[in-house]
Amino acid sequence: MRQGTARADLEERRLLALLERRSEELETLVGIGKALTSTLDLREVLGAIMEKVSLLLRPKNWSLLLVDEGSGDLRFEIAVSPAATQLKDIRLKKGEGIAGWVALHGEPLLIPDVTADPRFAPEVDQAVAFTTRSIVCVPLKSKNRVLGVVELLNNLDEGEFSEADLKILSTIADFAAIAIENARYFEQVRELIITDDLTGLYNARHLLDVLDYEVDRAKRYAHPLSLVFLDLDYFKQINDTHGHLVGSRLLTEMGHLIRRSIRSTDVAARYGGGEFVIVLPNTTKEGAVTVASNLRERIKENFFLVDQGYRVRITASFGVATYPEDAQTKLALIRLADQAMYRVKESTRDAVLPA
Repeated sequence: MRQGTARADLEERRLLALLERRSEELETLVGIGKALTSTLDLREVLGAIMEKVSLLLRPKNWSLLLVDEGSGDLRFEIAVSPAATQLKDIRLKKGEGIAGWVALHGEPLLIPDVTADPRFAPEVDQAVAFTTRSIVCVPLKSKNRVLGVVELLNNLDEGEFSEADLKILSTIADFAAIAIENARYFEQVRELIITDDLTGLYNARHLLDVLDYEVDRAKRYAHPLSLVFLDLDYFKQINDTHGHLVGSRLLTEMGHLIRRSIRSTDVAARYGGGEFVIVLPNTTKEGAVTVASNLRERIKENFFLVDQGYRVRITASFGVATYPEDAQTKLALIRLADQAMYRVKESTRDAVLPA
């Protein structure tokens, strides 16, 4: 009788543990659903999802890799690992290693012992001084397209991942794929709103928002902030001689040239017509004049519209103003840089003049 009672107690405890696990899984999925509707910021959504994955599945290390839309390679978007910093610089080809295989085939994998699987590539472990024992890896798929993969490494309990782990992670990956698509669509719409169609640079409306942020930041940290205002010389003659389509193409090429000529922290915008503005955070007037002078030379030496059968050359006039040396507000910065530029227009053109 006692033996039967003990078995019944054991079975009851197992059932309670199973119910508790299912309750945790349901709570996690509900939390993910809330996260998806709370923000359209990709990193916030994925961070919330992966936090819950970490609590539920208890991986020692986990990462989320996204497919680079340009190269098709996998890059580590989120990594929780002692080697997270090194992982940020690593790229995987589709088909390379477990994550690459999952990205290429769009199928999940559960591997209790990676040393027994020929698809495992030890190069990443060697590069970051880590030892992978077990992996569960699932694709992030939307409309039969693989957006990335989620991989969990080495269960915290030092046991193996189970089919149940694979099932719940696959469900979570479906949520994550929705989040990625929504965030990307939102970002695309946002880019259309704030970007100039011809040049690919920001438009004048967004420039004002950027300046609000940068002026506040310059005040807070007591850093200089410079603004370069430039206008293409005799741009109207390009339109009159070759037509507006050719003029528009020249603006497109000018936008590309400006983008290649500035730092990733700088912001360039088309202000209107042949006018452009470049915002240079943490840059003195002297530094801004150097940036403007280098850009002036690049514009002057460049041949535009070569692939259209032309070899057009053009110059530009530049004005520079700096916070807090010249102005205390964004509008004053724009006005002073614009006035300096017009003084160049009214004299030599093709020059840089500080306010």
